[in-house]
Amino acid sequence: MTSQTTIEKSSPGGEPVPAPAKGLRGHPWLTLFAVAVGVMMVALDGTIVAIANPAIKADLGASWAQVQWITNGYLLALAVSLITAGKLGDRFGHRQTFLIGIAGFAVASAAIGLSDSIALVITFRVLQGVFGALLMPAALGLLRATFPAEKLNMAIGIWGMVIGASTAGGPIVGGLLVEHVSWQSVFFINVPVGVVALALGLIILLDHRAENAPRSFDVVGIVLLSGAMFALIWAIIKAGESWGWDSFRTWAWLVGAVVLFAVFAFWETKVAEPLIPLGLFRSVPLSAGTVLMVLMAFAFLGGLFPVSFFLQGVHGMSPVDSGLHLLPLTAMMIVSSPIAGALITKFGPRIPLVGGMVFTAVAMFGMTTLVKDTSTLAMSIWFAVLGLGLAPVMVGATEVIVGNAPLELSGVAGGLQQAAMQVGGALGTAVLGAVMSSKVNSDFAANWRESGIPTPPDPRLQAAAESGVAPAELAKAPGMTPDILARITDVIHDTFLSGMHLAFLVAGVVAVVAALVATLTKRGANAEAGGGGVHI
Repeated sequence: MTSQTTIEKSSPGGEPVPAPAKGLRGHPWLTLFAVAVGVMMVALDGTIVAIANPAIKADLGASWAQVQWITNGYLLALAVSLITAGKLGDRFGHRQTFLIGIAGFAVASAAIGLSDSIALVITFRVLQGVFGALLMPAALGLLRATFPAEKLNMAIGIWGMVIGASTAGGPIVGGLLVEHVSWQSVFFINVPVGVVALALGLIILLDHRAENAPRSFDVVGIVLLSGAMFALIWAIIKAGESWGWDSFRTWAWLVGAVVLFAVFAFWETKVAEPLIPLGLFRSVPLSAGTVLMVLMAFAFLGGLFPVSFFLQGVHGMSPVDSGLHLLPLTAMMIVSSPIAGALITKFGPRIPLVGGMVFTAVAMFGMTTLVKDTSTLAMSIWFAVLGLGLAPVMVGATEVIVGNAPLELSGVAGGLQQAAMQVGGALGTAVLGAVMSSKVNSDFAANWRESGIPTPPDPRLQAAAESGVAPAELAKAPGMTPDILARITDVIHDTFLSGMHLAFLVAGVVAVVAALVATLTKRGANAEAGGGGVHI
């Protein structure tokens, strides 16, 4: 054992026993603080950049397709790299991968801020995704190895609170920076945060290694899994962006993903030390937790996608105001995440998980009532209910996945948890976006006729209805009168709302299915006091 590395032993019952901390290094709560600073940086970046996209487009002369890839490139790199990054942590130590992830993420952020072309911005966003993938599962692996079983859920609760608050707070921070500083500041802010996180990590983090940590590396498995994840996420992104779900190319990539996943599964049964031991999925709770994370992210991120358009387009709010209107969601996640961790510790994850998805479903169904004159109070209630529902799922599903995996695979389990969330979010955004688009396209012509507008509809106005924003130049169109302008705006808003309501309805149904899946979860064997451990 060195001053920075400890080999984890197991109790006779199989439960990992964290080594006692000496001073600052390895102290559980200080470890949580150190990893939370790094995780905050990555989680914030997932949503803060969306606010900066219009400014980046205008400053660099980018097309809309290029701007989309500022987000899609990051998402693709993150999703493809997560499980492999978790395995790297299991093999070489979570402290090392966490610190490399922090440093790389901060450097890539600075490079984006210094970029003078959209191609460089997208390139460095991809690098951000790779380094973010190194960081996220390493954070979970460090918590899993540092905290005793009876306090792990509380730690994961606070960890989930940081992610939820950072994700929801991104639009507010991004709006303030873009409006009052520059779009570059959205990325430059990661540099001082990264320096602080790196310093804390060097001082506080202790590298834990399981006795039977993997000694070899499944290179073929990495290639197959990365290819399968790339094909899946690429198909989802391109289907929502340009190809459509009825395109041959979309289904060719999806079939290719399925084939690669099948070949990967076959290979994993033949290799001595597989990237993902398939025996992990013999655990029904772990498998259910993974599916639950996909469904939760589908409902949450996919359902939340049209909310910013609703606030800014239909209600005419500024980016900062729209972010402030999401504060009830943020605040409820901050308050309820540690409470959820305590409840899960006392009662197990099943009841909080089922209850959380029920609250999420109620919130989604409730948001189908949002209209043009909905008050701030009414919106706040549904956003708060959504935050109340999401918190126990963020905490509980993470504990179910990581807690049902053996310590030596905690990085892989952390990567699996994050990858499930990324896949679910991408799928939800693409599918619910397609649902909205289809509903808008089917309702626009009828709404136009019912409005009594004498001229035929312009196809560009139908496209505007997908975002709920009437074009600024519309008021200057030849022959435009205030009455006709008001009618056209009403058609755009009403058509957008019909698509948004259907998307929320589908998200609510998915949340109900997730509540049923949650009944199959239970506390991880490795989190049980005196439990029997997990043996693959």
